[in-house]
Amino acid sequence: MTTYSLNPNSLNPNFEKPEVLSKFASIYVQPIIWNDMDAFNHVNNVVYYRYAESARINYLNELGAFNDEVTTVLAQSSCTYLKPVVFPDTLLIGVRTKKLGNTSIVMEYCYYSQAQQSVVATGDSVLVRLNKDASAKVAWTEGA
Repeated sequence: MTTYSLNPNSLNPNFEKPEVLSKFASIYVQPIIWNDMDAFNHVNNVVYYRYAESARINYLNELGAFNDEVTTVLAQSSCTYLKPVVFPDTLLIGVRTKKLGNTSIVMEYCYYSQAQQSVVATGDSVLVRLNKDASAKVAWTEGA
């Protein structure tokens, strides 16, 4: 799977987020490739989870959340499919922190199709922060 961790602003300095993505802290650009489609000629449902993973890692990296002292694990993930997506297209995936708990964080995703000019899926995930040997939960901080 080909993914690009590009900020839309680096592609076009005049880039404006679609209104529906205006409250998302990070936008991840995800081109649709032919291999993402299934026998029904639309992007396979499992692929959305790979897209979310790439967007999530990009967002956490932007926050500086990775270091040698802690690890972050996915505890829960869901996706609601609103419209089928087909090749060719590019998704703008909005990512933001929905809820910051003591040792967990809930992230929200909004998948926006540039071809359809609309939201095609939404999702969320719960991440837990652990110490480096994964034996104990570690508190999240505001910055990361």
